[in-house]
Amino acid sequence: MDTPTAQRFSALQADLAEAWLANLPGSDADHSLIALPSHSVAESLLAHYGPRVRALEHRYLVVYLMLHRVPHCELVFLCTQQPDHEVIEYYDSLVAAHTGRSALERFRVVVVDDGTPRSVSAKLLDRPDLLEELRACRRGRLAFVQPWNVTDLEVRVALELGMPMNGTSPELWPLGYKSAGRRMMREAGVPVPYGHEDVRSVDDVVAAVTDIQTARPEARGVVMKLDDSGAGDGNVVVGLRAADGSAADLAEIRERVETLASWYLTDLAAGGVVEELVSAPQFRSPSVQVGISPHGEVTVLASHEQVLGGDSAQVFTGCRFPADRAYAPQIAHHAETVGQALAARGAVGRAGVDFAVAGDDAGRWDCYALEINLRNGGTTHPFAVLRNLVPGAYDVRTGRWVAEADGSSRAYRATDNMVDIAWLGLAPSAVIAAVSDAGLDFDHVAGTGVVLHMLSCLAIDGRFGLTAIGRDEEHADWLLDATREAVDRISRS
Repeated sequence: MDTPTAQRFSALQADLAEAWLANLPGSDADHSLIALPSHSVAESLLAHYGPRVRALEHRYLVVYLMLHRVPHCELVFLCTQQPDHEVIEYYDSLVAAHTGRSALERFRVVVVDDGTPRSVSAKLLDRPDLLEELRACRRGRLAFVQPWNVTDLEVRVALELGMPMNGTSPELWPLGYKSAGRRMMREAGVPVPYGHEDVRSVDDVVAAVTDIQTARPEARGVVMKLDDSGAGDGNVVVGLRAADGSAADLAEIRERVETLASWYLTDLAAGGVVEELVSAPQFRSPSVQVGISPHGEVTVLASHEQVLGGDSAQVFTGCRFPADRAYAPQIAHHAETVGQALAARGAVGRAGVDFAVAGDDAGRWDCYALEINLRNGGTTHPFAVLRNLVPGAYDVRTGRWVAEADGSSRAYRATDNMVDIAWLGLAPSAVIAAVSDAGLDFDHVAGTGVVLHMLSCLAIDGRFGLTAIGRDEEHADWLLDATREAVDRISRS
């Protein structure tokens, strides 16, 4: 981003605070919100999702659930594929009754697509007609854009629309890279695994491994991470122990790294880290969401247990809320420290901090911060479901959700990966009906139940997502399992 553009964007961002305040529950200020789930990320990360990217945009249709709490908001949702009408009706059925204009009257979808695999923002910038249509939506009111992440493309969109963006300027985007994030967290006094930043070649990797073996002779392995990656897609685990328990030969480690995919080594040249693989009798991978207001205030929003999968158990597949209370206050404290460091550098909007937590047989837990995500992530949309359907607040001291209505607790299981090839081609309406017929729908009186998302992915690979809100962790698990059984029944019939 050149200097004149950065200056124009900074001036525009001065309008964010007032528009952001208008969007808080209880506000009576008329305003517009443009939801922009544009995945402006590295090609390697886009390739990880492939044809599912369009369906991933639809995860954020759950923002619709906010409309009953903010009755003076008009919401425009941008995406590259029109959601099924039944899906919009489904979300409308979940919002509580309110006075004034209905949520459906204050919601519209704008589809921007040109058949290319580019992000929503890139496509939108080629459509002056749609840009003008979005400018007209404002009608002189307060307005801002809520992005998935912010790159130069999103800055150009904001400037074209004349609307500030609730996200961190791309000038600070490198703070979300693995190397810069590790450095900043370490300088802030937040513990990180032993390792090295700014690794760019096979020689650098081998040198880092050599040092880790020397400094941490008991280390079982290391994790290589690409600086500009997400969802664990750029992570590679390299073992440091041979089958007999002896230290692995460095020549074998070099050969392993040299034979990685060519795209990986190309991306590694742009930067990466090598750090000790945290392992223990008990291992967890929690994360913490923080919100940074336009005024620089930092709020710990939620903690989650990440559910990891893939060949090396490094790929995010879902989450549990909240994180284990044995260490939830500890990671919340570290995440708040990270949030304050980000805010001091000018970050705004949503940020996430991933952790590795190691527990011993005596019940002691050591927490290590792994990386910072300066964007929305896999825990953003399920948390939006909870806070809009069961309003309340996360208590960082106890690690629990406290409902504002009666002080009761909630827990949830969420995933974007409820998948079965037998479900390929199932209609979204059929899955919605299956959940309803099984009595699993969200119930406003009980404050529990299942909320579906990403239903357009059923046509791609038989996949959809859900957030199962329960009274406690066991109830949330039961709701998730019952949903799978309900969809199985309709697929068999």
